[in-house]
Amino acid sequence: MGEMVSGRKQDEGAFEKRIHIMNDEGDVISMCMTKNNSTTSQSDSKDDQNGVNRTPDEWLPITRSRKGNSWTATFHLLCSGIGIQTLSLPLAFVYLGWFWGIMCLCVAFLWQLYTIGLLVSLHESVPGTRYSRYLQLSIIAFGEKLGKLFALFPVMYLSTGTCVIFIITGGGTLKLFYQLICDDCSSNLTTTEWFLVFISLAILVSLFCPDLHSVALVSFIGGIMAIGYCTTLWVLFVAKGRADDTSYDPSKVVASEAGRVRSILNALGIIAVAFRGHNVVLEIQGTMPSTPNRSSAKLMWKGVTASYVIIAMCFFPLAIVGYWAFGNKIPANGGILTALSTTLHHHSSKPVLGVIYLQVVISCVAAFQIYSMVVYDNLERVYASRRGRECSKLSRMGIRMLFGGLTFFISVAFPFLQTLALIIGGIALHLTFGYPCLMWIAIKRPAVKSVRWWFNLGLGFLGVVLSLLVLVGAVWNLACRGLDANFFHPH
Repeated sequence: MGEMVSGRKQDEGAFEKRIHIMNDEGDVISMCMTKNNSTTSQSDSKDDQNGVNRTPDEWLPITRSRKGNSWTATFHLLCSGIGIQTLSLPLAFVYLGWFWGIMCLCVAFLWQLYTIGLLVSLHESVPGTRYSRYLQLSIIAFGEKLGKLFALFPVMYLSTGTCVIFIITGGGTLKLFYQLICDDCSSNLTTTEWFLVFISLAILVSLFCPDLHSVALVSFIGGIMAIGYCTTLWVLFVAKGRADDTSYDPSKVVASEAGRVRSILNALGIIAVAFRGHNVVLEIQGTMPSTPNRSSAKLMWKGVTASYVIIAMCFFPLAIVGYWAFGNKIPANGGILTALSTTLHHHSSKPVLGVIYLQVVISCVAAFQIYSMVVYDNLERVYASRRGRECSKLSRMGIRMLFGGLTFFISVAFPFLQTLALIIGGIALHLTFGYPCLMWIAIKRPAVKSVRWWFNLGLGFLGVVLSLLVLVGAVWNLACRGLDANFFHPH
């Protein structure tokens, strides 16, 4: 919901506040609230707690608090932007080689950084109105029907799917950590039970974080952990040196021409999917204050600049050093993390490996809070629209537990989803590389056939094409290699 607020003096001791709320359909609803200045501060405080003096937009988790700043934005962007997919980047180099691997990584980094800039600028594209959700911006750009068609399913699907991947990755890594530190333990939990341990931790943390801004400290810890395991890995690889008989020839990995094309498409998908978090950029900016003299875009851009300098310092060294250290020996399934626990375990000591596992788990728990907040926001919006009031603490707790139970069920029912990461990511990849450019054209309306018009139109359609190519390559690869569909049997 975009929000505009205006006010005027009514009489001595009174103030009339007119609030204009833009709903998801793009309609503007006006609400008039009269406040008497003689009302005691104690009564105002009580009303605020009950949601009486707050707008409907302030009832929801994304926009309940606008006390964020460039620091909190940096924490959120780091935590949401660095994920387990980063550890698969050296595998992309196996299929592309040195030159094309580095070239594609650079292009993808600059491309997604540009689309983030577009989203930041579109957040307050209409003066006095803020679009703090990807779905709202899509509706404003493409209209109600097309906007919901283009964004509602991909955003919700991507947020939920990402949280499921966190459970599978975090729960599986918890199991590896336990096995590492407790070799001789008689009682071992099953993988399903480790999934339950992880989701219990994640939901417990979410109960103490009623809105996105309150997740800032968790995001800070998660970002530090994500930077930690990326940096620890590439420093460890440099210290250990190259593996014996290392080869860097992509032609030796796949012999046939069809296999070569398939591997290139998968490499492009690995690089593209590694850059994530665009579906929460507007939400993060929505936690910031905005005034006519200082818009939220300035604060947000500082956070984007700082975070993506750090993200580049994680992605590029890990991809390049990881490929340098192991070359074509990197396994096709699971990337570096799986390799460390199996074929490449001799490259790391037990304490170091334990620290890496712990960092991965904490990072997953923290990132879960950011991506799940998008789902909580939508569910609480439905509740508020039907009840006409803010979600109670008990209802909010129920929503979080319901979502936790749903994602836990999906992770147990489909524990092989991690192997389908490119399919899952490819379906929603246009949210990162395509839609921001097309939304900018639809909202800003630059001169037709101008340089910026052609540039954004070209990038937008290339982003959609990239999404389709990644999806085709992932399905093609799945058809050739098969799938271990261990329904309800995580291992």
